[in-house]
Amino acid sequence: MKEIIKILIVLLSMENLHSQNIIEFNSIKDIQNWSIVNDNVMGGLSKSTFYYLDDHAIFEGEISLENNGGFASVRGNIDEITLSSKRKINLIIEGDKKVYQLRIKKNKEDYYSYVYNFKTNGGKETISVELSSFRPFFRGNKINKENFNHKKIEQISFLIGNKIEENFKLKIKKIYISD
Repeated sequence: MKEIIKILIVLLSMENLHSQNIIEFNSIKDIQNWSIVNDNVMGGLSKSTFYYLDDHAIFEGEISLENNGGFASVRGNIDEITLSSKRKINLIIEGDKKVYQLRIKKNKEDYYSYVYNFKTNGGKETISVELSSFRPFFRGNKINKENFNHKKIEQISFLIGNKIEENFKLKIKKIYISD
């Protein structure tokens, strides 16, 4: 039995060498550096909330297309994450079968984001995305820059804007980077 425990400890230690948490939502304080940005910044009427419940951050709301609206987002300014040899960003989530955007910024002051669209399966899942798959966008339009190839991340966002009126709910447990 002692040998099995030793092996498990070694395996867990090896896993930690290959991944690094960006954030794990374990308490209400983990959502404090996150803020909502909806289409009301341009006259839209979409609504969303971001709250903590049962060891998850919950991004939930209603998309409206009225007044040229159509999106809701939540963004987190994080301590600078140095990527070094890390190539993937991973999400442990529970979704609603809808398409979301995962958005990252190398500098939180950048006017554009690097974007990756993903569809949730309606249950608990882990989504892994190669950082080089993130494409540069500004206000919904691809811009003439290379895909993400930087050594740090300072901001992470989730956005929903599928050009339809819909309710949504995304539960986020953990965001981490890995080799």
